Amino acid sequence: MPEAKHSTSPAPYASSDDFRRIFCEQNDSLRRLSLLLTADQEKAEQCFVSGLEESVNGSPVFKEWAHSWARRTIIQNAVRVINPRPVEEHAPSSFDSGGTTLAVEQVETASVLQLEPFERFVYVMSVLERYSDLDCSVLLGCARREVIAARIHAFQQIEMQSTFPFKRKVNGETLNRASTGDLS
Repeated sequence: MPEAKHSTSPAPYASSDDFRRIFCEQNDSLRRLSLLLTADQEKAEQCFVSGLEESVNGSPVFKEWAHSWARRTIIQNAVRVINPRPVEEHAPSSFDSGGTTLAVEQVETASVLQLEPFERFVYVMSVLERYSDLDCSVLLGCARREVIAARIHAFQQIEMQSTFPFKRKVNGETLNRASTGDLS
């Protein structure tokens, strides 16, 4: 009978301690992701805490995927809390900078928070988190064309609110006014 082989390699799955460490080390960026998606501090905290709980207590995930899984659980919780849908008319965004002067990074953050919920989700997921259009459409429960249209509109809205030239690469393509169709 062959001798049983014992593996000396580390466990292939992330442990609950691994997820706690990830949420601790990436606390600021995960909280920022939650806030950018929800545009509401209370809901952002709810998504962050739920993401941590689901990561720690959820299904096994390969260690190599643990960081992206933590971010994905926050995105999924934000989708459940906000339920962003592509519609023609939206209620105005409630974010207000309070009339203060903001640094460039804060200007972009404020601009993102002022987007309509669906456009905000698409922008954060596809541009900041670099999810593919297909992944965005699956997570948001919509067609890819709706994701593409929302991202273009989000770029236009952010550029109109910004005082600096706005160019971003998305899926290898540089987007600016000319590429979004706004030549004014």
